[in-house]
Amino acid sequence: MRLLLAEDSALLREALTALLERLGHIVVATAQSAPELREAFERLAAAGDAPDVVVTDVRMPPDETDDGLRAALDIRALHPAQPVMVLSQYIADTYARELLTLPGGGIGYLLKDRVSRVRDFATALDTVAEGGTVIDPDVVQHLLSSSRQGPLDALTGREREVLGLMADGQSNSDIAVSLTLTDAAVSKHIGNIFTKLGLGPVEENRRVRAVLTYLDAARS
Repeated sequence: MRLLLAEDSALLREALTALLERLGHIVVATAQSAPELREAFERLAAAGDAPDVVVTDVRMPPDETDDGLRAALDIRALHPAQPVMVLSQYIADTYARELLTLPGGGIGYLLKDRVSRVRDFATALDTVAEGGTVIDPDVVQHLLSSSRQGPLDALTGREREVLGLMADGQSNSDIAVSLTLTDAAVSKHIGNIFTKLGLGPVEENRRVRAVLTYLDAARS
């Protein structure tokens, strides 16, 4: 896999490059600021050699706020099919919601401190490269807790409870235990949630997208 890596810390950038190459990937370019990320991507894309995945931090020069994430959004605006993996210590609320609700998949948001196994990171990269969505449950929970409660009138109180536990990363069996329901009842509630949120049977990552649709509704 060919990767474009954006990380402002020289030490971490070198460590990530070494790790990615050890996993068998090729780091075709690196950037230490948001403008460098944009320039590197456009240079590669113009040569018909766009990376398989853009891997970027959030806080980068020049502003040291959410520059890296905004650069990733700019890239996706111009190249909607470009897979992007955000790897950061921080959650940039507004732009994180915008990134995670983009159509088409190929999106990842992982927290550096919670990536405990290299194998999990490698799997996440593969998923994003293939058009899937990978989001750390802490990111989803943070966005839920920091959002004003949006009116989702179509969902019942129980369905909202189930959706909240889905946001916590609980499996169907865990939700059944938490709410003292049968597995069949939980499956029915989740099916109703998918239907009411307009997530059809062919929609990929419906579980993640149900939570993200909820966040998007809360923002509007």
